Amino acid sequence: MEEQKQAKTAAVKGTDMARKVRGMVKHIYQSAHEAKQTGKKVAYSMIMSQYDEILRAMDVVPLPTENFAGVCAAKRQMDRFLLQAEADGYSQSLCSYARIGLGFDSLRKEGGGIPDNSPDGGMAMPDMMLGSSSVCDPRYKWFQAAGRFLDVPRYSVDVVSPPIHANLEDTRDYYIRYQAEQLRGLITFLEKQTGKKMSEDRLWESIRLCDEAWRLWYDIDRLRVAVPSPMPSQDHFSIMAAAHYYAGTQMAVDFYQGLYDEVKYKAANTIGVIPDEKYRILYGAGLPPWHTLWIFNYFESFGAVFVIENVYRAYDPVEVPSSVKDPVEYLAWRTFLRVTQWHEKARTRSGNPFVEKLLEMAADYQTDGVVFHACRSCRASTLGQTHIKNLLGRYTDIPMMQLTSDMVDLRDYSESQWKAQIGAFIEALAARKRG
Repeated sequence: MEEQKQAKTAAVKGTDMARKVRGMVKHIYQSAHEAKQTGKKVAYSMIMSQYDEILRAMDVVPLPTENFAGVCAAKRQMDRFLLQAEADGYSQSLCSYARIGLGFDSLRKEGGGIPDNSPDGGMAMPDMMLGSSSVCDPRYKWFQAAGRFLDVPRYSVDVVSPPIHANLEDTRDYYIRYQAEQLRGLITFLEKQTGKKMSEDRLWESIRLCDEAWRLWYDIDRLRVAVPSPMPSQDHFSIMAAAHYYAGTQMAVDFYQGLYDEVKYKAANTIGVIPDEKYRILYGAGLPPWHTLWIFNYFESFGAVFVIENVYRAYDPVEVPSSVKDPVEYLAWRTFLRVTQWHEKARTRSGNPFVEKLLEMAADYQTDGVVFHACRSCRASTLGQTHIKNLLGRYTDIPMMQLTSDMVDLRDYSESQWKAQIGAFIEALAARKRG
């Protein structure tokens, strides 16, 4: 275990702004501890649950449990939390994000306080836990299981997406109405927990800031079509923190404005991530290996740069009708449009919205290959990857590779195996270039 703690994990970043994110991440946990001292409410929360602006408008401090698991992995401090959860009866096949969170809460209860030397000071005791059905089932069940260790109120929001074959015109009103009901239920819950009413004006302001930050992030990604690449995927997996964990704040807007200016300058002056970019790679699917992010730099040693990714990325812009005047309805509309924006295109070709997005990215960013990461404990991002890879192969002949490990559990990772696979993949990229 001591070897793990000292091992290299982080990747060398390509932009100055990405190097500032570490301080922002530390502030997430610091602000939660400060909130406990000042009487603000702290909530365990989930990424991409569509409720971020509501929390900011209600002065509830979000504490992203999934991110804490990533921090633990990046600092190689995950083993004790994983093993504690498994000792409590949770299978190694359960989401390792959840196992770290449950192991942390279990050790805190067992020891009567935050476990010693927890990364970034550990997670503050939450006043509530806010689950979500978005993306996967552990996000809905995790906090229910955490009730073994935390006696705090829980509320889960259902975030729904129509199936690909649904007639969007026929189903739209139902889905939007249902989503609005879910969000209003959350507001009622938060009003009870905080003892104050939601301000519609504050919610609109939070929405405005959130939309502005996401738009800037999207614009940054559009700049990345430049050759050579002005920003690599390892930066993306850092800078995502601003939008996902500071949604609805001026801090997020200011951060992305600074990053936009930097990436725009690099693109305009053909300043690449590495001096000699030979291959452009699309990170196709699977959560990143937080324990081994330096692997992106290993690819770069062969002249291969990850130029874009379809994981933890910015939502493509959507246009909510101007007739929508209620902020909760706006959020519901925006969610529906976000989760269905590739449905129509998919129906005309591959039948799979995910494949359609990858095909567009591969063309726009002139990628030479695609890399997938199969995470053993993440069913949501791993199940179907082989099918997607095969389906993608019907429409493009660029080489593809699937690496296997886990997003935070190092026991599922083999450095020698990865390097052998990467070597073969680079040879395939080179052969295609020659051909």
